[in-house]
Amino acid sequence: MIKELTQDWQDFFRAWYHFLFKRIYLSFTKFEAGKDFLVSRLMFGRGKLARPFVHSGMAALVILGMAFAPLIANSYQGLAKSPWQETPPPSAVLSAATSEQEMETVVSEKPRAEIVDYLVQPGDTVSGIAQKFGISIDTIRWANDLESISAIKPGQTLKILPVTGIAHKVKKGETIYSIAKYYSTEPQGLVDFPFNSFANDETFALAVGQTLIVPDAIKPKVQPWSPGAYIARQTPDAGTVTATGVFVWPAGGTISQPFRWYHPGIDIANKNAPPILAADAGKVILAGWPDNRGYGNRIMIDHGNGYQTLYAHLSRIYVSVGQTIKRGDQIGQMGSTGRSTGIHLHFEVHKNGVQIDPIGVLK
Repeated sequence: MIKELTQDWQDFFRAWYHFLFKRIYLSFTKFEAGKDFLVSRLMFGRGKLARPFVHSGMAALVILGMAFAPLIANSYQGLAKSPWQETPPPSAVLSAATSEQEMETVVSEKPRAEIVDYLVQPGDTVSGIAQKFGISIDTIRWANDLESISAIKPGQTLKILPVTGIAHKVKKGETIYSIAKYYSTEPQGLVDFPFNSFANDETFALAVGQTLIVPDAIKPKVQPWSPGAYIARQTPDAGTVTATGVFVWPAGGTISQPFRWYHPGIDIANKNAPPILAADAGKVILAGWPDNRGYGNRIMIDHGNGYQTLYAHLSRIYVSVGQTIKRGDQIGQMGSTGRSTGIHLHFEVHKNGVQIDPIGVLK
């Protein structure tokens, strides 16, 4: 009985094996035959049929996507509803925005390229005209050779420059570097002013007789009416700083006058007017020309350890009161403002309120 049952099971599995093998074998045989036919056709066409084959495949994918997209969307509640349905129409958005605030038109102020004429009106002042055109009073003064700040009258025509500075007529042999040096400014300012033209844009060569606008220029050997116009914040705040107690030289040059009882500092002269550096880290407690005489444009730094340093006669100031600076930061430009006979830096060191010889602490 068991033997017959075993034989039946063996016959059953053998029959299934032959059936499945035959079906699978025939299926793979047909698949291979079809693949061989397709490959042979593609190879025979040398790629001619590749494009139709790819395009047909992509079309089939698109059709399948369109067919199954609704089913997939309905399976996710977040996709069943279009997010655009809740967006109000453009008219509603516009009405909501305009109902809260009025429309405002912003007018672009394009910088002027040329020097313009201005007819002085009754009640005009040099400072008022300067404010109207956004330039310094010295710019108006130098462009019109004014002898005093009140030397204008109604009906007079003034030349108004496009920016604070000086209009310079180029002479033979001059370069942007010599002109910038003459006016105690940087040559980059002449290049950056968009309406200055050059005979050669690569070398910045100039043509004799052309007029250049020299931004932020200072007329030599003339005390400005508005020294504050040449004070500009350029050096960024240094954050929390700690003085080292070791002072570096604030400028390069020659000592033209040493420390004396009647001269409580040293004078460092340099006709090239180099940048002025902070001798040590600290906080700026003075920056400007508060008394319009004496030391001229000056900076005073409190180093927080009993020491303070003073830098005087500057042509430009790059820091402002209250900011901190690191040792070696550029704080200004050497000049000849105030009671001065030439370009130099007057440098003082105060220790606990007493002026001492800087030579003793400079390294």
